[in-house]
Amino acid sequence: MFTSTTIVTFIQRAVLQGIPILYGSTGEIITEKSGNLNLGIPGIMYVGGISGVIGAFLYEESVGDGSLNGFLAVMIPIVCTILGSLIMGLIYCFLTVTLRANQNVTGLAITTFGVGFGNFFGSSLIKLTNSDIPSVALTKTSAYFTAKLPFADTTGWFGKIFLSYGFLAYLAIIIALLSAFFLRKTRGGLHLRAVGENPATADSAGINVSKSKYLATCIGSVIAGMGGLFYVMDYANGVWSNEGFGDRGWLAIALVIFAIWKPDFGILGSILFGGLYIVYLFIPGLALNTQELFKMCPYIVTIIVLIIVSVRKKKEDQPPASLGLSYFREER
Repeated sequence: MFTSTTIVTFIQRAVLQGIPILYGSTGEIITEKSGNLNLGIPGIMYVGGISGVIGAFLYEESVGDGSLNGFLAVMIPIVCTILGSLIMGLIYCFLTVTLRANQNVTGLAITTFGVGFGNFFGSSLIKLTNSDIPSVALTKTSAYFTAKLPFADTTGWFGKIFLSYGFLAYLAIIIALLSAFFLRKTRGGLHLRAVGENPATADSAGINVSKSKYLATCIGSVIAGMGGLFYVMDYANGVWSNEGFGDRGWLAIALVIFAIWKPDFGILGSILFGGLYIVYLFIPGLALNTQELFKMCPYIVTIIVLIIVSVRKKKEDQPPASLGLSYFREER
């Protein structure tokens, strides 16, 4: 039987589970609004996570047994994550926008490369630490990322549900809301949506299609990479383990469809996905194979939503018309 304490704990865990997915889906929505289908999001999240870990590791090693500077402890991993994710976004854009390579193949290659990149450097750091277990622990740095509001514990269930998270969790929600506002209410958002719907028409109207695709994809990649940093520094308390991300990157892509390409819808969707992903932990007596079935729930829900959206054929709920298609200006 579920008690109030269990429900509060479940919601907390669902939010923490959903924040990396929210970062990934927000980044992918911005990317897809430009017409680019980036299936490399899982790999970019890996690169973002390991880049932040490398920066934090080097800083902790340079300090030794001394205390960390709070500002540097936060900014160094964030800057490293931004740079690593940005490079991955630039690689994707160069291949798909400049060289017009197939977007599906390129995205899958980015994912394979990103996971391998993360595992390689993760293993290298593990060897440097001479750890007995296959992981790197950055607990000093993680303490700054997991710090919650000082009055969170004094406000009962409200504080536990809404105030007991690190700053990256709130940043994910702010980015999703700002992204939704940008896409719906600003001139830049209108131009980006025009590029995604019909790049030839947008080009004729004087919009730089290649620039829009580059900017949207690179910004989207940086946002997705922040999801990798959150997972390591906040959710995993600073512990990097190879293959530790699981299928969260793919859940982020699934959330894009569930949120019908609206970043603000993704906020509640990410919490729902996070809850569905861990609900088996709160149901006693489940067999191992049944637990794996529960992990499929987010994908099943996504398929149901995709079917409903396809049947309704409501224009604003459909993906961008040119999604996944390369733009050849000479054929305009």
